[in-house]
Amino acid sequence: MYAVTVSPKFQVVIPKKVREQLHIKPGQKMMAMPYGGHIQLVPVKAPKELRGLLKGCDVNMDQIREKSDRF
Repeated sequence: MYAVTVSPKFQVVIPKKVREQLHIKPGQKMMAMPYGGHIQLVPVKAPKELRGLLKGCDVNMDQIREKSDRF
């Protein structure tokens, strides 16, 4: 665990060991989301990197969605 300081411009530096462990690169986009009183940084993946992400998933909608009387 590493302590960081928020600058007057509300910027923080991600410690080098954390960047290396998570393979964070300069210029990489991150989503900053509030999560249970914390800030969660999630890398934004390029669409090309997501190719094949759901390969082999069973997408049977009968198992995923609840039955509805409206349809």
